[in-house]
Amino acid sequence: MSASVHSAPGGPDGRVADATPANWVDRFAPQAWRPFLRLSRADRPAGVWLLLLPCWHSLALAIAAEGWTPAALWLIPAFAIGAFLMRGAGCVWNDLADHKFDAQVARTRSRPLPSGQVTKRQALGWMLLHLLLALGVLLSMNWPTIGLGVISLIPVAIYPFMKRFTWWPQVFLGIAFNWGALMGWSAATGSLGWAPILLYFSGMAWTLHYDTIYAHQDKEDDELIGVKSTARLFGARTRIWLAGFSAAAVALAGAAAMAALEGPALAVGLAGVAAFGAHLAWQLRALDIDDAGSCLRLFRANRDSGVILLAGFAAAALL
Repeated sequence: MSASVHSAPGGPDGRVADATPANWVDRFAPQAWRPFLRLSRADRPAGVWLLLLPCWHSLALAIAAEGWTPAALWLIPAFAIGAFLMRGAGCVWNDLADHKFDAQVARTRSRPLPSGQVTKRQALGWMLLHLLLALGVLLSMNWPTIGLGVISLIPVAIYPFMKRFTWWPQVFLGIAFNWGALMGWSAATGSLGWAPILLYFSGMAWTLHYDTIYAHQDKEDDELIGVKSTARLFGARTRIWLAGFSAAAVALAGAAAMAALEGPALAVGLAGVAAFGAHLAWQLRALDIDDAGSCLRLFRANRDSGVILLAGFAAAALL
């Protein structure tokens, strides 16, 4: 049995085991709100960034291709608010589906549902509040984007159950987490095209990269309870697989830039893609799949990977 199964989860006052030590929830939020904010993963913001960045990537690429519009100034914060709310709703849904599994894994048993900080009824109400607020943001966008937003609920609803049936649950996470690559372009232009579709598949490959790293934290506990993941599937071959996913993410992001941009803007966008690829390559060199702390740090480092790509597309939009 993994040594981590016996380790004491969490911290004082109900802190979650893998929350960052200086997170704002455990430092500043009112005591009564903390269990609910932890349920939304507000104490672990990396997931918000990973949901938001595909939206901003696509939005920046659309602006670089089509030019600025007054609506774009609202879309930048709108996607940030929407990503925070939808990531929170998705996390609550995931925990409702997985609370029995979470209670058997050292890293997750301190979460609010398995630790008893909130009830299932309270969690359901909190999730519905997130969804209603997110709907308000979505309704401020154009009709094609509203339609895409409604459809996005399907992969969000399906994802938590995939680890029971397939070794590839990270694919379904990629489908859900990168939907913003379609929505960003649609919100800015009112349509879709090859550029956002290529960017969407780039994001899926990127998700396979970072979430396989993330899943290596729990591989021993997952084996004990029968939960499947690409981390368990790849095992010692993980670095080879991740190299392939990283290469696909970079190639598809480059193809998206070439489909949308030309001239100096294309050169700047491709420079951002190259820097994005360099950061993923650094992660591969630093990866130790048997060190859970290293896996968590490298997973969180993917916020920086996404920001690097965003910087390239945003710079292209400013030309």
